[in-house]
Amino acid sequence: MDMQLVEIQKHLGTLRLHGMNATLETRLIQANQGASFAEVFACLVQDELDCRSSRLYETRFRASGLTERPTLTEFDWGFNPKLPKKEIYELVSGGFVRDGDDALLIGSPGTGKSHIAKTVALAAIQAGYKVIYREAHTFFEDLFEATQLKRRKKATKLFSETDLLIIDDLFLRKNIPEQAADDLLEIIMNRYSSKKSSVITSNRPLDDWGKLLQDNAASSAILDRLLHRGHLLKFEGKSYRLKEASIRLMENKQKSSG
Repeated sequence: MDMQLVEIQKHLGTLRLHGMNATLETRLIQANQGASFAEVFACLVQDELDCRSSRLYETRFRASGLTERPTLTEFDWGFNPKLPKKEIYELVSGGFVRDGDDALLIGSPGTGKSHIAKTVALAAIQAGYKVIYREAHTFFEDLFEATQLKRRKKATKLFSETDLLIIDDLFLRKNIPEQAADDLLEIIMNRYSSKKSSVITSNRPLDDWGKLLQDNAASSAILDRLLHRGHLLKFEGKSYRLKEASIRLMENKQKSSG
């Protein structure tokens, strides 16, 4: 029997049925305890499906550019009670991605915009969507590097065709590339025409975008597309980062005095 098991596991490996292979011994025990062939086989098939789904999720997560997996569970809603809680939950539900809508998360630094944007990205990946997450400065750097290496078309295709594109902390850095307005306009126009969803977070009000991009016409065109099928969420309140820094400072003082 052991030799048969080894042989079966070998064949499953050859067929790349890794989910079945991982649970085969457990399912044989299940069979020995009276489960029917159909029951055991159904479980093995489900094991394989679960394994493939998990691997696909991990592949999409790695490709997205995310480095953490935030959720709404650890989000402190009580700290800033004015946050648009209902609208945030609607974004995380992913319906706007299915509908090809966009979202702008605008507000003061430290109020949770990036956390929510990453949570939306993770939820979309779990729902089976292809997601690209970039901090704004990295987004522009990627396009600049691709242009220098004659790979602009490939980079533009990546940012234009993914199901959900998230550009985080736009205008966080004062100095943005001279071609930033054209780069952003090209991608947003492409995505708008193909009804692909975009999420942009920024601590700068929309009225300042033209000045910051040094191109009022491009800024108007970008915002026109984003807001046409878009959700505008305003984040008002105190900074979570300052709160956490204050807590750490208090803890350090207590340790020192203790």
